Amino acid sequence: MNSYGRFAEVYDQLMEDIPYDQYVEWITKHAPATTHSKLLDVGCGTGVMLSMLLKSGYEAAGLDLSEEMLMMANTRLQTQGQQALLVCQSMDELDGFVDLDVVCIPIDSINYLQEWSQVKETLKRIYESLRKGGQLFFDVHSLYKMDTIFMDGPFTYDDGEVTYIWHTEALETPHTVEHDMTFFVEVEEDLFERFDEQHIQRSFAVDDYVQLLQEIGFTNIHVTADFSEQAPTAESERIFFHAVK
Repeated sequence: MNSYGRFAEVYDQLMEDIPYDQYVEWITKHAPATTHSKLLDVGCGTGVMLSMLLKSGYEAAGLDLSEEMLMMANTRLQTQGQQALLVCQSMDELDGFVDLDVVCIPIDSINYLQEWSQVKETLKRIYESLRKGGQLFFDVHSLYKMDTIFMDGPFTYDDGEVTYIWHTEALETPHTVEHDMTFFVEVEEDLFERFDEQHIQRSFAVDDYVQLLQEIGFTNIHVTADFSEQAPTAESERIFFHAVK
């Protein structure tokens, strides 16, 4: 699994269209900080949503596999006058957290686990880390997005300072996509530095996730799509899961 490397430097610019505020609203609606204060943000990245959760009153910690991402998250929090425990750890090796009120795995982070056994281990460890009544929130790419939308590439981006060419390829493993990205980042006027990143993501059927959550012991499982309260359709792109221990 790629740990994001140089990608951390341009991640925030490329994620500007992600409605983090809606994600935070989803969590606060069902698990407000007044009653569910201890929160772990798994796959916290550069700390954009973690900072928002702290502002919402949570006693939040962040976990990510990428040291580069965590360094940027730490800088962000310091700039905001905030403090949070930041842990460099793979989500399927989650350890050291007990009696959490909330765990979230935002922005398709769990799709970076390529084996079903890793997904199972991650959700099992999260279940063990939550208190009774604790809540889990996460989202994944739909199979439609993996198999159809991602295949419409290549995708391009250019804001004058950062340019990328993003190629996607379906791998032999079902619902698995390889993302090959070439970046050109301006380091001084009219001088750009190139670097390349490769990421692999895999998703599974909604019913598979629901069944796994049930087998682990989660209850009150709700599935919605695309930052709405609506159930997924055949062309939904992002699937959201909310469950209670």
